[in-house]
Amino acid sequence: MSRPTPEPAGPGQESVWDYPRPPRIERCPKLLEVRLGQRVIASTTAGWRVLETSHPPVYYFPPADVRTELLRPSAQQSFCEWKGRARYFDVVIDPHVLPGVVFQYPEPSPGAAELAGCYSFYAGELTGVVDGEWVTPQPGGFYSGWITHDLAGPFKGGPGSHGW
Repeated sequence: MSRPTPEPAGPGQESVWDYPRPPRIERCPKLLEVRLGQRVIASTTAGWRVLETSHPPVYYFPPADVRTELLRPSAQQSFCEWKGRARYFDVVIDPHVLPGVVFQYPEPSPGAAELAGCYSFYAGELTGVVDGEWVTPQPGGFYSGWITHDLAGPFKGGPGSHGW
């Protein structure tokens, strides 16, 4: 499949097509939050974002800024060619159990060492918030990027985007 035509970036926007491959990891001083209803599960201004061509940013939270008592280890695992092996967690807030909506790289590959032990969250059942803006989850359910108004796509994950 050929590369799609990037949408033009408007004023104050970043094009996900300008992000690198392999991905770049950078600090994110914005206020990042994850909520279930009104319950805050994670909140930080010391997060990381991973930027990869055609993907909205994936945000990572330092362990100290995550309510880890609300997480339960899952048997789910995955492997990323750049970051290594990920392990997953369920969010458990009685009566809700959200399986596999949180992941981390406990021992990431050397190029992703900054992410060691940090947590990332799938938006959808959980609400992701970046500087007060509620995010839209990356399409398709496989990737965990967060889409905000300051991004121009199209975004990998939806139907027909597998080969991008």
